[in-house]
Amino acid sequence: MNKKAAVIMTPGFADWEYALIAGIGGPFYGLEVAFFAPQVGRIRSQGGLVCEVSKGLDELAAWHPDAVVVVGGTLWEREQAPDIGALLNAQHLRGITLAGICGGTLALARAGLLNDRAHTSNEVGFLTRNAKNYTGEPLFIASASAVADTNVITAPGTAPVSFAAAIFSALGIDEATVTQFKAMLAAEHA
Repeated sequence: MNKKAAVIMTPGFADWEYALIAGIGGPFYGLEVAFFAPQVGRIRSQGGLVCEVSKGLDELAAWHPDAVVVVGGTLWEREQAPDIGALLNAQHLRGITLAGICGGTLALARAGLLNDRAHTSNEVGFLTRNAKNYTGEPLFIASASAVADTNVITAPGTAPVSFAAAIFSALGIDEATVTQFKAMLAAEHA
């Protein structure tokens, strides 16, 4: 059975933060990727892409994902950001991998999931300013790449490659394949 990655999208989602997970993880690595949103319907990305998300967050748990990925975007910094803490904590108790990139790390921080493990984000101030219950500052790692600790993966918005690679590893894709993925995407910078 294929491993499942549930990707949570919100209005203003960051186009580049989910693309490698869905575009490579699904067709090339056999992951089953499904998209969920706090409000189903048409959602516009930061870049102007309009997509239709037909599954609500209430359907996510019933889908039994192996990973939940919270995509960043402009909404997470606003008061209108959805409170998905109960969903994230319930999935964490199931022992699945939770992953947040850029603004998605705010959802993890608000849920209390970054208070007791190593993590990263855009910067520590991004978390302290935008997540009231965040007390994990001593465990914050200023990293240009994704950080994984105890089934939680975090990344700054500038690290979609290492973020996808960490999720692939957590979902059991063999390390040789993950290493090849990283090398292939880093080749233009060599």
